[in-house]
Amino acid sequence: MPRFRSRFVVPRAGVLMALLALVLTALLAVAPAQAQVRIDITGGRQDPLPIAVPAFAGAGDATMAQRGREVAAVITNDLRGSGLFRPLDPAAFVQTLPDLEARPRFEDWRILKAQALVQGQVQGLADGRLQVGFRLWDVFAGQQLVGTQIVTEPANWRRAAHMVADEIYKALTGEEGYFDTRIVYIAETGPATERVKRLAIMDQDGANNRYLTDGQALVLTPRFSPTAQEITYMSYYQGVPRVYLFNIDTGRRELLGNFPGMTFAPRFSPDGNRVVMSMAENGNSDLYVMDLRTRQSRRLTTNPAIDTSPSFSPDGSRITFNSDRGGAQQIYVMNAGGGAVTRISFGDGRYATPVWSPRGDLIAFTKMKGGTFYIGVMKPDGSGERILTEGYLVEGPTWAPNGRVLMFFRQQPGGGTTRLYSVDLTGFNERPVPTPTDASDPAWSPLLP
Repeated sequence: MPRFRSRFVVPRAGVLMALLALVLTALLAVAPAQAQVRIDITGGRQDPLPIAVPAFAGAGDATMAQRGREVAAVITNDLRGSGLFRPLDPAAFVQTLPDLEARPRFEDWRILKAQALVQGQVQGLADGRLQVGFRLWDVFAGQQLVGTQIVTEPANWRRAAHMVADEIYKALTGEEGYFDTRIVYIAETGPATERVKRLAIMDQDGANNRYLTDGQALVLTPRFSPTAQEITYMSYYQGVPRVYLFNIDTGRRELLGNFPGMTFAPRFSPDGNRVVMSMAENGNSDLYVMDLRTRQSRRLTTNPAIDTSPSFSPDGSRITFNSDRGGAQQIYVMNAGGGAVTRISFGDGRYATPVWSPRGDLIAFTKMKGGTFYIGVMKPDGSGERILTEGYLVEGPTWAPNGRVLMFFRQQPGGGTTRLYSVDLTGFNERPVPTPTDASDPAWSPLLP
């Protein structure tokens, strides 16, 4: 029998997903010392890995069988959406795997040219909770790569499926996954002259969409805290532009300081203890940082130009921002405490909305040149600039927590629809992200606690 190693995930009370308990158990007994099947995601474009994801066996009754099909569908969608995997057509599957103890007939899966196989099971427990278990197999080696069991509330089955997909992604790429995450964004409705903009939140695949504000006040630029439980954003509440904090669990909104001028473009520090933002006063915009524990603020830049869109490096030691202090809008870097700044963008066009990658290796940006917008990345010293996508209006890049995928919004020409898209660092895997309305200003959460 396999040995088990357990990890208990205890979420905060009242977390959005209402997750009461998650128990992850790694099935390690038959894992090979080194996987023979592996995806190198550090290179350029490559063919997706063929992977078989049969419906998870449903132990007990037809309800569990249906849930098993749904769990497999979510996992399949996650893996396909990454662009790194090619899930095979279930209609071609020869073998049915009735439970986790049934060893696969690998020859049946090799015929289909599957390189990896996901075997899973869903069952209800005596205490009313749901258990989702899986094994990931290297088909050609006939070896198990990883196995996990997740115990949670029945309503959280989708999150359990995302967690399984993350485990598969990590086992086959060596990188952390990004599927068990959420997106906060601006949901837009109504005509252009009377646009209603609300804060909305959803799973990264577009499921479980809900609205956080009622649309009575214009909202912009939402950003997650490192805990994924708070959001900072700008709102024109009662006609005055201010930065607010919003607690997802409680729905409580809090004004972030009573500054004399307009405050905008807020973003959390990596430790969640500070918020950096722009403040405009007397026609000038500079950067300020506020300590959320003491509510004391400090000015970081003093320049007659417009300094805005600040973003911390993942270690919290530096800040990137855009400024027109050189005559045109460009990207700069400085120490988090202020002081001397260094310009890092020198290509043709204007640069804006820099965002530091969670890995620290790249800065994403929006570029404007000749009436066209671009989303690109560069190294923190400005070298290695690469364009990932372009369009009539593409803007607002935000990083997945593993630093391998970006999300942004795209507006169609002539003031048409505005939608969210994701693209990986190769620039080849661009995909629409489903939302019930027009959408802009996305922000990707960290992996959920």
